[in-house]
Amino acid sequence: MANRNGDRKDENVRPVTAKELQEEISRVAEQQKFRDTLRSTIFILVTVAAAAVLVATLVLPIFRIVGTSMDPTLKQGDIVLAVKDKKVHQGDLVAFYYNNKVLVKRVIAQSGDWVTIDDNGNVYVNNEMLDEPYLTEKSLGNCDIDFPYQVPEGTVFVLGDHRDVSIDSRTKEMGCIATDDLIGKLWIRIWPLKGFKPVK
Repeated sequence: MANRNGDRKDENVRPVTAKELQEEISRVAEQQKFRDTLRSTIFILVTVAAAAVLVATLVLPIFRIVGTSMDPTLKQGDIVLAVKDKKVHQGDLVAFYYNNKVLVKRVIAQSGDWVTIDDNGNVYVNNEMLDEPYLTEKSLGNCDIDFPYQVPEGTVFVLGDHRDVSIDSRTKEMGCIATDDLIGKLWIRIWPLKGFKPVK
């Protein structure tokens, strides 16, 4: 259809009503709100993830147990939370660096202590036999050091709870662990869920 001036009139064009204008404004506002919410959610998730990584690295490292040297206290596949702390005591479960790996063992003696293990696997520290209720069986295990053995300065003497198979401070290969190589003390087993509890 042409108007009086001979220009063609677009029949699909019509005035926009106030209601339609309001609906369009609302639609655009909803889109903007969704984008803002999405952006905010992503920011929060990234921040939480970064904080979790930071905490896990600096304060509460998490470890997955591999092998059987800590049976029955810790099983292969268990996931444990540790606390970064180099001030350890006899009986503490500790994680430490050894040959570019992280190992978990139990502190038996500290700097200056004298350690003796008899043929039956009984452990003596400063001539007193340790009460070790966490063991299912005792064993001298893989041992090539001479007793009585004095723990060198700045180190700790560690043993695995599965004494028959554990490679630990009873061997010259590993020896005692420098306190500088300690990562921290194991605190809580967080997996499997049925086993969620402090470790000791």
